[in-house]
Formats: sequence, structure tokens, C-alpha cells
Amino acid sequence: MTLDGYIEGQNGKLDWLVRDKEIDFGDILNDILRDKDIIFYGRISYDKWGNSQPDENASQKIKDAYKLLHSKQKYVFSKTKKDDNTNAIFINSNIKESVLEIKEQSGKNIWLYGGAKISTTFLNLDLIDEYRLAVHPAILGKGKPLFQNIEDSHKLTLTDAKGYKSGVTLLTYKADRTRNS
Repeated sequence: MTLDGYIEGQNGKLDWLVRDKEIDFGDILNDILRDKDIIFYGRISYDKWGNSQPDENASQKIKDAYKLLHSKQKYVFSKTKKDDNTNAIFINSNIKESVLEIKEQSGKNIWLYGGAKISTTFLNLDLIDEYRLAVHPAILGKGKPLFQNIEDSHKLTLTDAKGYKSGVTLLTYKADRTRNS
């Protein structure tokens, strides 16, 4: 996201994204997926990325990262889509109950991969335990904000911050539910 909180510029533009030369995308994806065994997708993100494959000329590191990505159990939250003939599980209603049930299962962590709509839904249902944000050194002024239509305030505790020469900063926050009451 940008410093002013946008995940897309006007008309869906992403030309503001900093491509960090210090970091290999395969390393980032492997790092994200290392301690996850479930991925939650919003329908739009799933349609764009849920079954994507690396370019045939991609590095072996990228190919391995995509293989790891597709080995995870996928849940797709959608009001309209019910199935796509893959192993993904589609959840069309009772989001909070379904997520709480999934979170009770044994296993590792869950990655919520989605845009503003699914993030807002999960935030308003108080289902997010940890936030990991890559803040890019750009201010757009207009576009699609990550956080919109939030119903209540949510206090967070910073647990990690890492800056890169490119100006990208990776921030990790834990939900502080003791402060939210």
C-alpha cells in the first residue's frame, strides 16, 4: 500500500509499486507461506491470482514458491461463485462462524490474501489477528484505499518494522483486543 493507504491508483493503476532490487519475489512468497497452511481469498483476488502460474522463464525460486502456494488449502469468500472445479472451498455465507471454525482446527497460520472488500469484512468481524503491510514510498491522493467503511476502531501493537533501501517498509502489527474495549 502507499503511505496514504491506497492499494490501487486511479483506474486500478499499480505503477507506483516499488520493485525492490534487494528482495527476490520468490523469497518474499516463500517467507509468507513458510508458516501458513491455509489461504483465505476474496473472490476477485482468487480469480486473478488463486490459480496463476509463473512464467515459463521464471527462476526456479519463483517456480518453487508457486508450487508451495498451490499446495496450501484455499478458501474463497464469495457471494456469487460457488465452485471452480479445483480443491478450493467456497464460503458464501456465515463468514464469521466459518472462519472461527477453521481457526480452531489444528495447523499453522492462515494468510488472508485479498483486497479492500475482504479485508474490510474480516476487520469489521474482528477476525484479523496480525497485519503485515508493505508500505511503498508513494502518496497518490486518490485511488482505492485498503481500509474503508470500517465500523469500529481497532488498536494495534507494532511487533516488527523493517525498512529497505528502496524505501519500502514492512510493518507487522498484532491486534490488541485488550485495548479495543
